[in-house]
Order: sequence, then C-alpha cells, then structure tokens
Amino acid sequence: MQKKKIVVALGHRALGNTLPEQKAATQRTARALADLVEAGANIVITHSNAPQVGMIHTAMNEFQKTHTGYTVAPMSVCSAMSQGYIGYDIQNSLRTELLRRGIYKTVSTILTQVTVDPYDEAFHQPSKIIGRVLNKEEAEAEEAKGNYVTPVEGGWRRIVAAPKPRDIIELDAIQLMLDAGQIVIAGGGGGIPVLEQGEVLKGASAVIEKDLLSGLLAEELHADELMILTSVEHVSLSYQSGEATPLGRLTVAEAEQYMEQGQFEKGTMLPKIEASVSFLKKGGKRAVITSIDKAREGYLGRTGTIIE
Repeated sequence: MQKKKIVVALGHRALGNTLPEQKAATQRTARALADLVEAGANIVITHSNAPQVGMIHTAMNEFQKTHTGYTVAPMSVCSAMSQGYIGYDIQNSLRTELLRRGIYKTVSTILTQVTVDPYDEAFHQPSKIIGRVLNKEEAEAEEAKGNYVTPVEGGWRRIVAAPKPRDIIELDAIQLMLDAGQIVIAGGGGGIPVLEQGEVLKGASAVIEKDLLSGLLAEELHADELMILTSVEHVSLSYQSGEATPLGRLTVAEAEQYMEQGQFEKGTMLPKIEASVSFLKKGGKRAVITSIDKAREGYLGRTGTIIE
C-alpha cells in the first residue's frame, strides 16, 4: 500500500525558546513525529524559528559591537543559522526515536531558500518585530541604514517585512530525498527569503510566515495532506470571547466564510487556515490542525480541525 505523503508544520511549542528548552522539546516532538511514521506516513517537516532567529540576530549584532573587525549578520544569514541548528536537534532526536522503535530511516535537514517578490507590499509595511530593545541613538542609526523601527516599552525594536513565498529553490532536492524514502526537514522558519537578481540569489531583510511556506511546499510536492501542529487541539470560533467554539470537520467553503467574518486571529491562526485552504484548492486532499500531543489521532481523523 502506498504511504501518504504529508507536510508536517511544527509550531513554537515543538521547539521551546532556549538551547536547553529546545533540546528537551525536540525529544518530545520526535515521539509525535515517529508516531506518524509508524502509522504509515512519509513526512516532510517544516518548523517555526521566531525565538531562535531573534536570539541569533541579537547575539551576532552584540558580538559586532564589541569586536569591531566583524560586520553585523543580515537577517538571511540568521535565518540560515536557525535552520541549521534547529534541524540538527530535530533530526538527531527523531533518528534516536525511530531507532528505538526499530525503524531505519535517514533524517536530513536541507537549508531552504525561498524567493520573494521585491515589489510585495509587505516591504512597504513591515510588521515582524525582531532583535533586542534599542535606545534612541541605535534606533536612529538603524533608520539611517534604511531599516524600520517601532516604539516598544523601554525603547525601539527593528521590524522587518513578511512577504509571501513564491518559489522554493531546493524543491527538487526535497522531492528527490522524499521519493527515496527519507525524512526531510526543510523550509525552517518559512525558508531563507531571497531576491532573484539575474543568476544571483540575494538574501532579503525579511521573514516568511512558516505556515504559508508549509502550504506552498505541500502544494509543490503534491502531498496528500498538510498537518499543522500547534498548541491547541482544535481551531476555535470567537477566539476573543470567553465562549470559544471548537471546530471539528469543515469544508473549504466554510473555512473561507469564517475567514471573511474575521474569526481567526492574524499572525497566529489565520495563516494556518489560509495555508490549508490554498493547499486544498490546488489539489490537496486534507488539512489537519491540532496539537502536537494529538498528532497521531489527528492523522487518523479522530481529533483536530479537519478541512476537506
């Protein structure tokens, strides 16, 4: 029997914030991923990276301040670093868990570049806060370099654009490894955003929404299913009220209607629904949004918000 091809998107809860937290979190997450493999899924794993890339960005810029012979690290480089060290922890934890179950599969991380449109309106309306709190002098220096800052408690912080993903540069490599029966970790943090300038790929000062990239990857791989693992078992309506209504099964049309009503919070649940709807409208069979602890049950259709 042919195994299902699934893109599994891991949220913040799967990774933690600090190095020790991440080590422990990925060991727990590995058990959920191994459950999917054991249940018969061929998986490609994507993941968030917000705390990690922020930590790297802050560390690299602080290092440059005290070591003047070094330059600051651009966002694209920080994204690449986060993909590498998060992938390292996930692949090692998952390999260990699979071996304990008698499952022999290679787990590999692919540093993944994703093109964005230089004319995407997001570049004119940056919204993603990154890095540490800046004083007035530092904020003015960032603006003088063409960067954006926003006032926060205690000072200012940088903000960067969140453009939509267009093309996945390493798609062929991901597909080849998946077809060979390997488990692939790709598109971490939404991918490394790059701009095409002739034959050159230039890193963009931006971040890509992880869920939107996960949906695009599922589309391009012609996956059977998109599974988004988050901190809640179900998506809920009226999320801001004290009487939230959990959603079980729903159609694409129903999901679109709820989006139009503003039922899903921007920056958290809305991108997950948008990615699911886009994937299904382009040939996907099913999208599941549920908690990490319920991954196997969600895969088996027993829980979670299931859109078909």
